[in-house]
Amino acid sequence: MADLLFCEPTELYNILNQVSKLSRLAEPNYLCLLDVRSKRQYEESHVITALRVKKELDAFQPYPVEILPGRVYLGKVSQACNAKMHKDLKIKAHVNISMETTPYFVGNADKLLHIKLEDTPDSFLFTYFRHICHFIELHLRLHSVILVFSTRGISRSVAAVVALLMHYNEETLKRSWAHVKKCKTNMRPNRALVAQLLEWEKVLHGQYLTDISEPIY
Repeated sequence: MADLLFCEPTELYNILNQVSKLSRLAEPNYLCLLDVRSKRQYEESHVITALRVKKELDAFQPYPVEILPGRVYLGKVSQACNAKMHKDLKIKAHVNISMETTPYFVGNADKLLHIKLEDTPDSFLFTYFRHICHFIELHLRLHSVILVFSTRGISRSVAAVVALLMHYNEETLKRSWAHVKKCKTNMRPNRALVAQLLEWEKVLHGQYLTDISEPIY
């Protein structure tokens, strides 16, 4: 008999947003959901967005994953250009870590932080970590919703949100990495970015606390 697990709406949202097809009863990973919220709460929840999107024209375009509930999302350029996603998630600011541009917040330095950086071993995101954290934390204080993204949403933007969590929650690289990994299972920051996150850990905590030689990194 399968285990009974409890999860928050955020976790369910991220699970539903990272599957390409619905599970079937005959499959070992069959997912049976028992929602204990009221019908009104369910209808108002953004969890339903992840289900609805599969029935529409952009069925193969999942929504950004949720890093901080209703506050910080992690995604890719194509999602950052999607008007419906902006409306559904109430996105009010962007952190763009890519060479691409988007049609939103152009020329508005208060709502757009654009770091033009390639995803290469010699790209140095470390010098921007503090600026990224301050930009996002300012918008969090203003109760704005922020989307952090890069070209594919698996390397540069992931490093940025890991750095944010390390600063915002005063956590180690290991704990922040685990949180983002749980939200986005296909995250793959390049090795140079992982090393830069370790240096960020030393800045925040005064010493290296995470062993990045472990296979999970």
